[in-house]
Amino acid sequence: MKKGILYGVGAYTLWGFFPIYWKLLHHISAIQLIGHRIIWSCILLLVVIAVTKQWKDFRATLTAKVISVYTIAAILIGINWFMYVWAVNANYIVETSLGYFINPLISVMLGILFFKERLRIAQWIPVVIAALGVGYLTYVYGRLPYISLALAFSFGLYGLVKKLSPLGSLYGLTIETGILLIPALIYLIVMDINGTGAFLHTGSASDLLMIGAGVVTTIPLLMFASAARSIPLWVVGLLQYIAPTIQFMLGVFVYKEPFSHNQLIGFGIVWFALAIFLIENYLASRAPAEPLPEMGEG
Repeated sequence: MKKGILYGVGAYTLWGFFPIYWKLLHHISAIQLIGHRIIWSCILLLVVIAVTKQWKDFRATLTAKVISVYTIAAILIGINWFMYVWAVNANYIVETSLGYFINPLISVMLGILFFKERLRIAQWIPVVIAALGVGYLTYVYGRLPYISLALAFSFGLYGLVKKLSPLGSLYGLTIETGILLIPALIYLIVMDINGTGAFLHTGSASDLLMIGAGVVTTIPLLMFASAARSIPLWVVGLLQYIAPTIQFMLGVFVYKEPFSHNQLIGFGIVWFALAIFLIENYLASRAPAEPLPEMGEG
């Protein structure tokens, strides 16, 4: 379990520092960056499958039903990646962090809608409080926090599709990036023909960072997959707040994004809701199971 926690902390910490990486490529359009992220991630994942001698097993999974499920997942993760990279380089890191703070609560609501999951009364309280926090921030901004909501819903729906999908993280992400590979290649080739392509035209440092996008995408995902298999779900739930916390700190203290008193109140409401959510889930996970009735009872 200790090793699993270390993998989990490592994965979420790397995700938390993602804004620094994308800021180094702020001079390149978000859609081109996502194109390179898809291409180099797919190549790296295929190399991992080949090196670990899983190619035969992987090919056996490529049925029409599997591909149809992962096409939906690919579209959702593509939207999520694009919105995140664009928002970071447009100086909305703080708003991206809010999206990942509220994401678990969105996942709870999706569970109710699609899986008819029932919430304990104590679980409804943080959902309602978080909704109030988002409502307050909407009032403060004068608009819906659309970046936060787009990230939360796209990743929440992605998680929903992954819950229904039959494959593990490695095979699943390989198929997803493989589905997006051809469109990404076509787009980048067209950009290069038009003279607006960034790769091989913006310096070797930028080229290496674009190639490295595959590494920084794949490594934390594989670490997370290892962690999720070996640690309790409530621990995963607790660790997932490492990433948006780091992102929030980077946005406010490193990149000096504006953060008003009113925003602090809105975020504070959401954080309070999350604290209730985590404590309630922790207590529920530690509660002893009700004993089974003895023969003859009931």
